[in-house]
This record gives sequence, structure tokens and C-alpha cells, in this order.
Amino acid sequence: MVTTARRQQSFSQPQVTEVAGHPRLPTLPEWPRDTIGVLATADHTLHAIPVSWPVRAGDRRILLSLMNHRGSLTRLRARPEVVLMILAGGNVAVSAGGFARVVADPMPDAPDYVAVALEIDTIEDHRQGAFLVETGIQRTVVDSTELAYLEARFATLHEIAGRIA
Repeated sequence: MVTTARRQQSFSQPQVTEVAGHPRLPTLPEWPRDTIGVLATADHTLHAIPVSWPVRAGDRRILLSLMNHRGSLTRLRARPEVVLMILAGGNVAVSAGGFARVVADPMPDAPDYVAVALEIDTIEDHRQGAFLVETGIQRTVVDSTELAYLEARFATLHEIAGRIA
């Protein structure tokens, strides 16, 4: 049974790049609005945090809202190399690596948040023929006020995306 699954998997895998060992995508895939990503930043060690509702702002750009007191914001200002991992519904499984820059500090109508643009250099495809990502990372916002605030920041990120495109 395992042998049969491996044989089927090998026929459905895209070409693997020599550099990273993972297939590379030319552009970012689409993902659902309520996607949760994992942002990795570095100083003398690596750090990863969940980020709510990243906005696909082009083929190779992602926008995020980060609280202005997050350690990740401090780290990406000092060392802008980042990776955002996205596991989302629709079988999205990518890590997008590139450079971060603050594009609004503070965000309009969200003084405790900054908008960060990730300019993506590499998009590694982590999908596998034997597995599907059906729902990705799930997080339920239980505070209606916070949900409205998140929705407003998401809308603002879309407005910013239109201006910096």
C-alpha cells in the first residue's frame, strides 16, 4: 500500500529545483481571506509568530498588519529577511521568502498597528501528491470588536496594496 502511494505521488510532483530541494512557483497562489500565516524573522535566533489574514498584494508581494510593539517588527526593521509560511484551504502550502519593509506606521485608523510589505524573492511549493491542505491553520476570533478591527485592517491593507502596486 505504501509502495502504491509513493508511486502515485511521484507522478504528481512538480519539477524539483536543485537549490532548495522544493519546487518553486513563479507567482504567489491565491488563499482564503481568513488565512493564518506563520512569519519567521531572525536576530541571533529564529522566531516565528502567527499572523492573521495576510493580503496577497501582487504576484510577489504580501501585506501584513503587525502590532507596533511586536518583537518581530523590531527584528524585521533590523534584519528585513523574512519567510512567511502559508498553509491554507484550497491546497495552499507555500513558504514565501524575501524582504520586509514598513509601508504605513501607524496604519490609518489602527494606531497600534503598522502595515508591512513582504517583497517576495522565492516561493517554495510544499504541496505533496499524497496530501491535501483542506483548511489550513484555523483560528476563531471570539471577540466581535476584535473581528471588526481585523476586518478594517484587512480592508486598509487592500487599499494600501492599490497604492503601492
